[in-house]
Amino acid sequence: MVDKPLTSRGAATRDRIIEIATREFAQHGIAGARIERIVADARTNKAQLYGYFGNKEALFDAIFNASLDRIVDAVPIGDDLADWAVRLYDDYLRRPDLVRLATWSRLERRPTGDLLPDADHRHDHKLRAIAEGQDAGRIRPGDPFDVMALVISMSMAWSPVSNVFAAHADEPEETHERRRQLLRDSVHRAVMVAS
Repeated sequence: MVDKPLTSRGAATRDRIIEIATREFAQHGIAGARIERIVADARTNKAQLYGYFGNKEALFDAIFNASLDRIVDAVPIGDDLADWAVRLYDDYLRRPDLVRLATWSRLERRPTGDLLPDADHRHDHKLRAIAEGQDAGRIRPGDPFDVMALVISMSMAWSPVSNVFAAHADEPEETHERRRQLLRDSVHRAVMVAS
């Protein structure tokens, strides 16, 4: 791993590797991804890739962790879990590769239990927000983790991991709006307390 500041050229190369590797892992999974394809498409070499990331597994970890952080930043949880579910739906349309990365991680690494070894750390703020909503009487009682998992699962009904239908951004906006409304209403009925 790089332990000194990158030059602008080095940073550009590292960014290209991340962009290409994200697509490669999303399409082929961890086992199926090929470093040779990544370095060829990123116009670099294996030594540089390994210098930045260590190995293929560490490259996947760097990409996956950055993707999870991006989702948290792009779609922060709020008081209204129905609105959060809709914003997650929209994010999956914009970045379907992120859902695929999580799916590959589940399939190839952790078939049961938490998706990540540091899940508690990653979920703390979400669980606190849900618990606060429960304490205020806005969210139904229940284990905050289970409530969070239910809402996320509902938001993924049309995601790239759907076993029924995977939505895509090029569908008509009225189709997305119809799904958003159904999702909003369903999450509201499932976990929110009527006021």
